Amino acid sequence: MERFKPLPLALLLVTSCRCQFDACRSEVDPGWGTGPGWEDSPCQPPPANMKEVMQIRVDPPGVTCGNPPERFCTLENPYLCSDECDASSPDLSHPPQLMGDRERGGLITYWQTVTWSKYPEPLLANITLSWNKSLEVVDDLVVSFEYGRPTSMVLEKSTDRGLTWQPYQFYADDCMETFGMPPKLVSDLAPSNVTRVICTERYSRWVGAKEEKTVVFEVGARLRVFAGPKFLNVDALYTRLQSSKALRDFFTFTNLRLRLLRPALGGTYVQRDNLLKYFYAISNIDVPARCKCNLHASRCALRDATLMCDCQHNTSGQDCQRCNAGFESRNWMPGSFLPLPRGTANACEAEETTPKCECNGHSNRCSFMDFLNVVTCVSCKHNTRGHRCQHCRLGYYRNHLLPLDHQDVCVECDCDTVGSRSRHCAASGVCQCREGAGGRRCDRCLPGYARRGGGVGCTANVCDQSQSCQNGGTCVDFRRCECAGNFAGVYCEQRVCPKNSGCLDDNTSAASQPLTSRLGLPLTLSLLAAVIFP
Repeated sequence: MERFKPLPLALLLVTSCRCQFDACRSEVDPGWGTGPGWEDSPCQPPPANMKEVMQIRVDPPGVTCGNPPERFCTLENPYLCSDECDASSPDLSHPPQLMGDRERGGLITYWQTVTWSKYPEPLLANITLSWNKSLEVVDDLVVSFEYGRPTSMVLEKSTDRGLTWQPYQFYADDCMETFGMPPKLVSDLAPSNVTRVICTERYSRWVGAKEEKTVVFEVGARLRVFAGPKFLNVDALYTRLQSSKALRDFFTFTNLRLRLLRPALGGTYVQRDNLLKYFYAISNIDVPARCKCNLHASRCALRDATLMCDCQHNTSGQDCQRCNAGFESRNWMPGSFLPLPRGTANACEAEETTPKCECNGHSNRCSFMDFLNVVTCVSCKHNTRGHRCQHCRLGYYRNHLLPLDHQDVCVECDCDTVGSRSRHCAASGVCQCREGAGGRRCDRCLPGYARRGGGVGCTANVCDQSQSCQNGGTCVDFRRCECAGNFAGVYCEQRVCPKNSGCLDDNTSAASQPLTSRLGLPLTLSLLAAVIFP
């Protein structure tokens, strides 16, 4: 059984803080004069750099350079194309495994793609990192590029071993142009939207290959939203992690994928006369994470090339996700950080619980209310409520795809703070949206509406595809029509005549014009003559 190397102590202190969950049993003194004893405690493995045990796959086939051999040059020396990539030579090859190796003696090794010789066909590459195990990221993911960071890329994650994927973060030198998203910084996020998927321009703009090489997925900054800048309020972080399944799921993954969409351009447009300087090259990928063991194990190790939790609390499975045979007197539950500082182990037990205590697996404590002749559950967990823990707390709704006794049966409403009228949702999980907002979470705008920024939600478009500007007017940011020529009005629908021009504008009715304007001068004179000389 192989143990992999943990992270340095400094990083452990940052990511694990006080390390109160590093042991699966803790010594306690019940205060009965019998001396100290032992009780089960929630526990988790220490963080480690998971690049030591990751599997790397690169797609599409043939995107790695060297077969056939190929010359290339760098953006720093774009016309000195004397370097060569040759898969048959150990000194000139750049295979994928060099993204996860340990650099020794100051020698940097890196994976590299073919050059962009087929421009304008896109140069695309996917890098899939696999562990065949649920992990929890604990600090910043860092990807180190050689010879320039990509102009655009996407970091994705999977929680089901690569069956489905979802974006973790978008990267571009122009987020709006590339992905249709306004650029954001993690520092802009608040506790209510800390799991928001953003697009950042911080790691994509060209500043020189030697100066800036890393692309970062900022995990530490998101954790500090709850724990504070120096992680002094770790209890707030643990409390939030325990109460929000969405937050726990955000930091959980089984696979990561880098989708490289456009190589570094050196701050200029693509120069067709020298395409040998455009390619991707990655020297290192750091993945600080820990094995997810549902707070039932303090160690994780490789067994037959598979990561396994060293399960305690009478649990078993790769993630300690079930009870051992003979310890199934109640439904399996993960350990809990709460109540702080010790938490609750939720160990599997062989003893039967009180027969009358039917709490759907969300509590094992009951109270008899004699005046009502009712047995009611006490301290319902997993965001449930009710005398049998059969309902979801306010701010949560039931997932009807799961049985009532499942720990994740109650899902956080997670209503959008701007688009919804309340943080509570209906039993179906649908939030109550403000005008113009839609979607289950009220996090998108309905057709004819758009978000203007400033936390004002969705406001009606003045002009769009359904209501366009007239008479040559131009729609500006959906907010107003910029009129051309002698036109005005909301949609440039009104003609406005210059002063003393003699023309008739749309705001002036014929009845309000002088008689000579309406009838014409010759006809007017004829009528006057008929009156004066009958």
